[in-house]
Amino acid sequence: MEWINAVVQGLLLGGLFALFATGLSLAFGVMRFVNLAHGDLAILGAFLAVSTTASMDINPFISLLVVVPIMTALGYALQRFVFNRTIGEDPLPSILVTFGLGVVLQNLLLERYSADSRGLDAGALETSSLTINDDIAVGWFPVVILVTALVVLIGLHLFLRRTRLGRAFRATSDAPATARLMGIDDRNIYAVVMAIAFATVAVAGVFLGIRQTFGPTDGPAQLVFGFEAVVIGGLGSLWGTLLGGLILGVAQTVGNQIDADFGFLSGPLYGHLIFLGVLAFRPTGLLGSRSRS
Repeated sequence: MEWINAVVQGLLLGGLFALFATGLSLAFGVMRFVNLAHGDLAILGAFLAVSTTASMDINPFISLLVVVPIMTALGYALQRFVFNRTIGEDPLPSILVTFGLGVVLQNLLLERYSADSRGLDAGALETSSLTINDDIAVGWFPVVILVTALVVLIGLHLFLRRTRLGRAFRATSDAPATARLMGIDDRNIYAVVMAIAFATVAVAGVFLGIRQTFGPTDGPAQLVFGFEAVVIGGLGSLWGTLLGGLILGVAQTVGNQIDADFGFLSGPLYGHLIFLGVLAFRPTGLLGSRSRS
């Protein structure tokens, strides 16, 4: 039963990884944009929630009503006035700009909040759980995270498939030049895409802050998990992002169980090995296509 419990906990952890990876997957899928500041933006969202909860004396979940709009506006503005200037055949400019943005964010957070670790207090929900048997207990907060990830991904899927703006997203992704000939402003489309990506990473950052402590320099570690989930599932595939996050989460928790029993390797390292295996034998990811790669 310990191994079953490890798998269950891994699936719940995978919901957080999928939520982290959603914005990365969306940005890459529509505009082939690689955002190295994604993890730092999640930490920024968590620190914004710290300030909001402290100043307004509200629950971290309520703070999402403030944090998400701020991050959404920031994403739109950065893409419209900065990132759009770097998009082209060569991905290096966007990589360098977002790397620089990540460094700037880390130093701004250090100046504002110091290097001390912080956390968000969501009350009893953090520790409450549903006991299935003596060996398996499911925490309600991890369930909330997984359900949120599913709702976000389903919502994005329906948005892309059934709305006019979603169809413009797909048209711009498939053939930007043709989309421009049809009157679609691809620069504005890209800005809306990044606004959505920032909104999802803000939610992920706040959930991370409730789940564990965090500091100004923790962004790169979260970026690694997000990228691994995207690559495992398939670049640009939303459902692949969910699959990749779940696989990564299970690999880590089962790895922790192996480490507890046998002491071979640390849990997260098993997730990295799964990532390397997929990258070596199926570079397009489990649900990715060769044409998209």
